[in-house]
Amino acid sequence: MTHHEHDLALEGKRAAVAVGPLYEEIEALYPLYRLREAGATVQIIGAEANATLPGKRGDEITTNRAAGDLSADDLDILVIAGGYGPDKLRLDDGLRSLVREFDEQRKPIAFICHAGWVLASAGIVAGRRVTGNPAIQDDLRNAGAEWQDAEVVVDGHLISSRNPDDLPAFMRSTIEVAARAPVPA
Repeated sequence: MTHHEHDLALEGKRAAVAVGPLYEEIEALYPLYRLREAGATVQIIGAEANATLPGKRGDEITTNRAAGDLSADDLDILVIAGGYGPDKLRLDDGLRSLVREFDEQRKPIAFICHAGWVLASAGIVAGRRVTGNPAIQDDLRNAGAEWQDAEVVVDGHLISSRNPDDLPAFMRSTIEVAARAPVPA
């Protein structure tokens, strides 16, 4: 096996990075490029298509698709960026519905920092082991999750991390979990 083949662990897989206004830039861009590097096709999704969203530090990103226009059948991997974006994203029916479908199909959902809010609002964290920004640990516990303070927590198809410093462990685990999932027919 050449190193090139090994690098493309996600060849043929379709990923989306979900962002909301005032997202944490590095938590969107780092996954975007790591997933592409691993061979996946990646789109940026949000509450609306073609929306230009400001990041916390003033960078802008434009969504390709609205979460509500996608179903879990269109994608293999979902990453939700943190920052303040999840506070708005958690209100989006389309994204909540996509998260629930992903969960039903046991497809990888990776969420970092405040993104756990979206899963709590989607009603899928009860009985699950998760981490996130310590500021939202009460919200996750109140939603029934078992919150852990660790750089990455993998519970089946759910991958979670606390902050940008955890990104290397977060994406290593996300790619490992996603690589094990069958490629769509």
